Amino acid sequence: MSSLTREAFSRASYTPEQKAAFFVVFDRLRSTTGAARELGLNPNTCAAWMRKAGLRGQGKPGARPHPGRDEYFRLRKTGLNRRKAAAAVGIHLRTAEEWDQGIRKSSGRRIYPDGRVVDYKRGVSPTTSPGGTAATTPVRVSVLEKRIDPRYLNVEERELIRDLKAAGTSMRAIAHALGRSPSTVSRELARNTDPRRGYLPHGAHRQAAARRQRPKTAKLTDASDLREYVKDRLLLRWSPEQVSHTLVQEFPDDPEMRVSHETIYQALYLQARGGLKREVQAALRTGRTRRKPHSTADQRTPRFVDPMIMISDRPPEIEDRAIPGHWEGDLITGAHNQSAIATLVERTTRYVMLVHLPDDHTAETVRDGLIKTMTTLPAHLRGSLTWDQGAEMATHKSFTLATDMPVYFCDPASPWQRGSNENTNGLLRQYFPKGTDLSAYGPEDLEHVAQELNGRPRKTLGWKTPAERLRDLLQTT
Repeated sequence: MSSLTREAFSRASYTPEQKAAFFVVFDRLRSTTGAARELGLNPNTCAAWMRKAGLRGQGKPGARPHPGRDEYFRLRKTGLNRRKAAAAVGIHLRTAEEWDQGIRKSSGRRIYPDGRVVDYKRGVSPTTSPGGTAATTPVRVSVLEKRIDPRYLNVEERELIRDLKAAGTSMRAIAHALGRSPSTVSRELARNTDPRRGYLPHGAHRQAAARRQRPKTAKLTDASDLREYVKDRLLLRWSPEQVSHTLVQEFPDDPEMRVSHETIYQALYLQARGGLKREVQAALRTGRTRRKPHSTADQRTPRFVDPMIMISDRPPEIEDRAIPGHWEGDLITGAHNQSAIATLVERTTRYVMLVHLPDDHTAETVRDGLIKTMTTLPAHLRGSLTWDQGAEMATHKSFTLATDMPVYFCDPASPWQRGSNENTNGLLRQYFPKGTDLSAYGPEDLEHVAQELNGRPRKTLGWKTPAERLRDLLQTT
């Protein structure tokens, strides 16, 4: 399209019907650009209509405030903590934290209440002077008065500190009156007390707000002895934590030679262009170029469809092995994980039973094998089963319904929570070495191995055998 055509198009006149149609579509989309695009109108002309009508669009179609935002703040006002309020409206805990701090998101950027803009692709946007150098701006009154987070002392609290301190109140008593830690009051007085005029609450608040201003010059951005030291150690494949702690030992009297491991990680992952170089980043053991987020326990996706009963909810009588009939279970697998045997150990007697899985070890096959084995026992020896979170226990609910045995699940990567079973699996490797095809062993072979293990005297049983202990239980009940 030529420049003449574009100019004629931008000045095109529209009929009153087209204008009316625009406002009808706008009422539906709440977006000037979206309504103009749908009707094939000039967005600039439509924007002029909006200004004359005193209306304002809401950005791109679909760009609406989060539907749970108002409900979240209502719950927070009722006294509900951040984690529970976030769970109630279905948002991530980090999103809730940003809402509390007044942070807005726009085009992949985070805009802070004090005007700071953080773009993780480009870093922090500083305030610059006309000459191109970073300029220090005075602390605005709005920044001073705004309470960013309850973690930080506000003006009223600082005034109370001044009044109580003038009355001779102890530091612990001041902290108790504020509902704060004594160390918070101690640091506040140490950092913000004027050497001549004493502690002035409004001056202290200005100092704290000024220290809070961003961006601050990152420690490892500019050339320095500290930067060279960190770079050299990272090239030797030291971890950031090793570097941080060694600095304290090698330079005990030099406060300039201090950096936390988190600062090193920030320099590697967020400031790679202006901070440490990419080849240093490649020396990290993980080899990652971005940080890997870690979820807390309550943020993990549930392992199975049916809710799990965790080992922390297991009754104490199971934990202390006082009552027999509670079992630990697991799979030992063969070559390339193509074959498996299910192992069961009774916690009190250490009696072993092996479950034959001839074809596969899917959740249904394991469930059927466990049910068949457990139903051979008397009811008083079918108390519970403790297992790890392997996929073979996905049908644990139907196992419980068939045997009346609850299944308790261990925490991730915690094999010691099934100590008896783990020890037994080690003994079984004498008979079934790793890398062998376990499908070659039939039910008779497994029964023979179980009998040998149950016939061994155990120190933990007073040198009795598991078979003898189980026999005694069956005879006395």
